[in-house]
Amino acid sequence: MCGAHIPWLSPNLEVGIIISRSSKEVTQDKGIQGSVLLLTICAAGIGGTFQFGYNLSIISAPMLPIQEFINETWQVRTGQPLPDHLVLLVWSLIVSLYPLGGLFGALLAGPLAIILGRKKSLLLNNIFVVATVTLFGFSHRPGSFEMVMLGRLLLGVSAGVSMNVQPMYLGESAPKELRGAVAMTSVIFTALGIVIGQVVGLRELLGDPQAWHLLLASCLVPGVLQLAFLPLLPESPRYLLIDRGDMEACLAALQRLRGTTEVAEELAELEEERIFCQGRRALRPWELFQDRGLRRQVTSLMVLGSALELCGTNSVYAYASSVFRQAGIPEGKVQYAIVGTGSCELLVACVSVSLSEFVVGSGVDPPPALWGWGCIGWLWLGAAWSPPHSTPSAPLLQSPLPWMPYLTMFCVFALILSFGLGPAGVTGILAMELFDQKAQPAASMVCRVLMWTMLFLVGLGFPFIMEGLSHFLYVPFLGVCVCGTICTGFFLPKTKGKTFLEISEELHRLNFPRQSQGPEWLGPEVIQATEL
Repeated sequence: MCGAHIPWLSPNLEVGIIISRSSKEVTQDKGIQGSVLLLTICAAGIGGTFQFGYNLSIISAPMLPIQEFINETWQVRTGQPLPDHLVLLVWSLIVSLYPLGGLFGALLAGPLAIILGRKKSLLLNNIFVVATVTLFGFSHRPGSFEMVMLGRLLLGVSAGVSMNVQPMYLGESAPKELRGAVAMTSVIFTALGIVIGQVVGLRELLGDPQAWHLLLASCLVPGVLQLAFLPLLPESPRYLLIDRGDMEACLAALQRLRGTTEVAEELAELEEERIFCQGRRALRPWELFQDRGLRRQVTSLMVLGSALELCGTNSVYAYASSVFRQAGIPEGKVQYAIVGTGSCELLVACVSVSLSEFVVGSGVDPPPALWGWGCIGWLWLGAAWSPPHSTPSAPLLQSPLPWMPYLTMFCVFALILSFGLGPAGVTGILAMELFDQKAQPAASMVCRVLMWTMLFLVGLGFPFIMEGLSHFLYVPFLGVCVCGTICTGFFLPKTKGKTFLEISEELHRLNFPRQSQGPEWLGPEVIQATEL
């Protein structure tokens, strides 16, 4: 290895000298070094998407204690109880401030990743977690529900940063043959965080009504684990070389991550990429809307990305306890039904990761069938919805059968499974499927901003929709799924069995129906800069 000849660097022996020196310095066992990548995945995931899923689901368990805390706090301050609809409004704000903070975090993630690097951004991001835990832990004694609201907002900022930086860090640290599988681990950590959050919220653990502030503050544990292990791991080699120009640090990081000193070929590829990126930049988010050749792709991304969050499945986790109570599940069994939703999410995540190579490699044919799964899920839930009290608006849905609430519960599980196997599994890769490398970073940012914005709106309005529509709760979300199915059929091309070049050429024809009115298609423009 020390004497390896690199043709494209023959005029300059700097890389060869660095490789020779580093080869002598790296003396650790290869098996130990090979575990560095696995530890990197776990350390980044535990404080990243795991934290997102954990805090998304954990808020469901203390719903009633927090609402009582809000009412009691207001009564102490004013001498009068807070009206029920205002208690519900404050509660919905506590839930929905989390995705609002995620929106701010998504906008902050890009500059942080560029200025500080991927690893340091993830580490610094835990400042928001520590501040949040402080607010949650001390909110009960002074009687301030505003501290809980501020804590949820800061926690959302942390989630917005980590959900953008973690995939970037892992994708740039993994070898190219494992990059897809490593990127999909984010889905596993999200689902695992949802399940663990629901389990921790059981009354037997931290779900006691008097310990709700400790339950919310338990998000400190994943942050501490990340702070303990991530500093021991290397920075992204791609960032070190392309963004910082530090070849020696890049080589050391590659050797630790790969478990071998024979990384000359990969280092050569990164150096070639660095040279190629000089003088070029990725598109800005607003430039996507100015390019006529991206009109159909941007429309598809915005419509389907919004529909994915407006369909209401993520709100089921935050308001799961309310959903199951209104469905008639006995109070003592609601917490176990909530754990069932997370278990379904974890199951479908494992299945999706196992099939990821098939899904991404083969494409989608026909695309509307994926959103059809979402329609079926809400239809199942709508058909079985059985409120505990009779109402004159829907006498056909009333049933004295004691097993009807449990049928509703299983239909909620079917809804989660349907979305996981349908739109949730494929809509997330639209930016990668429909945009070339020049536009992918900006498209991903637009997708994230849309995701957090729509999640905020649905989280804010979901309890009022549930209270106003009762057992017709499924109707507006079913309508969103139907619209998503129609838009998919009209706007998206079939991608099954097609290469990226064929997909790009078809999209060009759709954007310019009359070739004389548009520029000649010369193929997708390729760029590999990491600016966004």
